[in-house]
Amino acid sequence: MLEFIDSAPSLDIAAGGTAMAAAACVFLVLWTVRGLVRRKYARLAVTEATELLEIPLQAASRTTLAFMLVVAAAAGAYAFGVEGRAAAGLQKVVTIAFFWQAGLWVSTALVAWLDHRRKATLEEDKAVAGSIGIIRFVARLAVWAMVLLLTLDNLGVDITALVAGLGIGGIAVALALQNVLGDLLASLSIALDQPFVIGDFVVVGEHMGTVEYIGIKSTRLRSLDGEQIVISNADLLGARVHNYGRMYERRASFKLGIVYETPRGKIEAVPGIIRRAIEAQPKTRFDRAHFAAYGDFSLNFEAVYYVLEPDYGVFMDIQQAINLQILDEFTREGIEFAYPTSVQYNRPLPGAAA
Repeated sequence: MLEFIDSAPSLDIAAGGTAMAAAACVFLVLWTVRGLVRRKYARLAVTEATELLEIPLQAASRTTLAFMLVVAAAAGAYAFGVEGRAAAGLQKVVTIAFFWQAGLWVSTALVAWLDHRRKATLEEDKAVAGSIGIIRFVARLAVWAMVLLLTLDNLGVDITALVAGLGIGGIAVALALQNVLGDLLASLSIALDQPFVIGDFVVVGEHMGTVEYIGIKSTRLRSLDGEQIVISNADLLGARVHNYGRMYERRASFKLGIVYETPRGKIEAVPGIIRRAIEAQPKTRFDRAHFAAYGDFSLNFEAVYYVLEPDYGVFMDIQQAINLQILDEFTREGIEFAYPTSVQYNRPLPGAAA
């Protein structure tokens, strides 16, 4: 009996040593594997193309130190031979740690894949690229909500009652955060309806600029002067938006005036001169040119044509070429442009001396 009592402490010490050795081995293996994964991912990340294993390796590289410690401690405890309530509690801890680590893996993989899709579709389909940011937020919210519910379920919380309570409390939260929720719903509306996409030039009230980013709460424009304009999504959808990015052709009109002393024959020739100047330019479609009105000091002509490209720089190049050709034609024909003039007539009053 004495010999058995003396051997019991030695058995506990041996079991403790075995447990510590098992925990250390498991932690060392996990640490080494994570290091190898991170080095492999770093080599793939520097390349421009997205490799097949790049996203899984990026997710695996986010394995946390806390998760590795929990797994190592659990391995040591099982090697020590824990039983009963201690084993059940340990299992819950490991399960919850795995849920949170899995949430981090899935969230990282989703964000990486969506960012890859955004870069791939930015030049082909800007509408999809603009909505990916909103999809990313919703996806991450869904992942972490699921992780939280699974955690609470493992802790013994009644999820059904909790969800019902959250539904009631959600009404109060929605009333308190109605502006934020309004912007969120507006962002979803922009993603679904797509009134504009990244790269479109838009005018919203007194603001104008190129759409740079469509976010959860706001949309950012880059103005012509270079500064960034941030507009909330709710205000954006409540305003009239002029989207010049959807313009497939540009309507252009201009007026010019000639002096009243111009002979009738040359007046009749002006619409033809304007038409030839417009049709001589590529990427244009002539609409009309007419002697429109008698002005205070000029005979006024009006012309309308279409530029078959929406680019404003192309339009200005074409308008400049038209103006120069009209100037050359008027110079050859001896037609003078009008400018503000006044003529004063002096005559004596009736009955006055000469």
